[in-house]
Amino acid sequence: MTRIRATGLKKTFGARTAVEGLTFEVQPGEVFGLLGPNGAGKTTTVRMLTGLLTPNAGTAEVCGVPLPLRDEGTLLRQRVGLLTEQPGLYDRLTARENLAFFSRLHELDTAKTSALAQRYLQRFDLAGREDEPVGAYSKGMRQKLAIVRTLIHQPQVIFLDEPTSGLDPESARKVRDVVAELAAEGRTLVLCSHNLAEVERLCTRVAVVKNTLRRVAGLKELRHEGLSLEVRVAGEASKLAPALQTLPFEAKPLVEGSMLKVMLVSEEHAPFVVSALVQNGARIYSVTRAARPLEEAYLELVREEA
Repeated sequence: MTRIRATGLKKTFGARTAVEGLTFEVQPGEVFGLLGPNGAGKTTTVRMLTGLLTPNAGTAEVCGVPLPLRDEGTLLRQRVGLLTEQPGLYDRLTARENLAFFSRLHELDTAKTSALAQRYLQRFDLAGREDEPVGAYSKGMRQKLAIVRTLIHQPQVIFLDEPTSGLDPESARKVRDVVAELAAEGRTLVLCSHNLAEVERLCTRVAVVKNTLRRVAGLKELRHEGLSLEVRVAGEASKLAPALQTLPFEAKPLVEGSMLKVMLVSEEHAPFVVSALVQNGARIYSVTRAARPLEEAYLELVREEA
């Protein structure tokens, strides 16, 4: 069963259109990336899919619950977990008291959820600090506790907004491991992130949003549209970049020391790139074909006119 189905979602705030024309589906066990620049409508999209905002047009279904909501708000909250950009914890309460409070909000038996909470606290190196006020926690500790709070009711669909923000590399890896484990259990995760390296590690498909839906595609599909040609030369590659401007097709170079990374639309253009560099005095050590970086594909999509 499809876990998330959005059809033509639109949200306006006065005269401003935040997002429109959002249509996509997300399946069980999928880690789905929701990408876009600041102000592109990612948070608005998540709020519509979690019942916090009512769309002006379009419909959606999350875990079998139709949106806009009518009387199914409690059912949706039971099936969905949401990690917001701000942790949303109570500073005067301890970690244990915070988790117990949110368990009661979900109408859970706190005695039954305490064992699960303790396992997550142990996993995120918070065991032994459960009875300290959260106001004394570091930013990273608060973020990890917020992740535990998001998972405490074992939701089927989990929305994560920058889940590794403020975390050290070891803690960030643990979060990524937990995300992979949850997906393996059949849960659906939607990851909002500007960390494209993390998106590449975790996601199978992404939606690129900039007020409208620019693209929904698998990562492999996005990265293999076009060609990245890596040319290693003697000396500084920056001196050779102007030679590519004379070509009758677009060849976008990225210079990294003695390496030229040239983005091409077609593989047939590669020999012409090499020839132009040689004619301009390049001493070429190697030419390697590589998949296009996700960053390049993403930037191309968000820079397109809607």
